[in-house]
Amino acid sequence: MADVYVYRFKGWDRPTESDVRNLRATLETIKEIGDPIMESQIVVDDGELDSKGFFCGSVANDSSPTEDLTSEINSLFLRALARDNEAQNLDEASGGAQKYMLQLESRELRKQAQVLLRHQKQQRQSNFAAAESSDYGNIVLDFGQLGGSPAA
Repeated sequence: MADVYVYRFKGWDRPTESDVRNLRATLETIKEIGDPIMESQIVVDDGELDSKGFFCGSVANDSSPTEDLTSEINSLFLRALARDNEAQNLDEASGGAQKYMLQLESRELRKQAQVLLRHQKQQRQSNFAAAESSDYGNIVLDFGQLGGSPAA
């Protein structure tokens, strides 16, 4: 398994930025149907592509950044696992250096995933705190509308 780049794209029949499709595909696939949005590039494992070059992972249809982050984390772990499997199939005598590099890459991919997991956890905690704060403010407002006082 290998890393590949996938991109969101605009179809030639839909020239406006607001019509961007949520699907992602390889550049080779996109050249047949539209124009790539280069800043949307992500790296995925080639095992996450369908036979036509479209990304099958959940990020392909996600609309929220949180879901995109979860998909990116999953992809990092899948890529690390692919390297682990490839390294396991090499013997020390003939592929020692390659095995070492694959193991090193796997560790680095897992580190990246862990960083994103921590970021995601902080993001969720922040969202929860903001929602909790907003709910408390609404409760106080609702109570005040009933003619009571929050201190009572």
